[in-house]
Amino acid sequence: MSNALKALGLAAILSLAAGGAALAASPYGTWERPSTGTKVKFYDCGGKLCAKIVGVKDAAKKKTVGTVIMGGAKKVSDGKWEGNLLNTDNGNVYSGYVTLSGGGLKLQGCALGGLVCSGETWRRSN
Repeated sequence: MSNALKALGLAAILSLAAGGAALAASPYGTWERPSTGTKVKFYDCGGKLCAKIVGVKDAAKKKTVGTVIMGGAKKVSDGKWEGNLLNTDNGNVYSGYVTLSGGGLKLQGCALGGLVCSGETWRRSN
């Protein structure tokens, strides 16, 4: 095998590996809330991060499918976005953060100017 073909093969392998790492380090895609089994798709919306409910386990919450729970979160640092999060359990909107952390996606909502915060780490779903 020529050196050029070896280099081309190595470049292809490195490209695929980098693409997989980029996906793993991205908030985009479908994530599952472990406490409820709700599935939420995170997607780009004009250079910002948005999220909408795409699936629920609880039939009583089926009406929430399609609800945007986060619209236009701004990237504030590598792996961290800030915006407003809708809690469909109580209908309240909280300021909060979305952070990539250890293979999970941590959502944290805050009230009272950030004095009271609560969060949960979600896992990537198919």
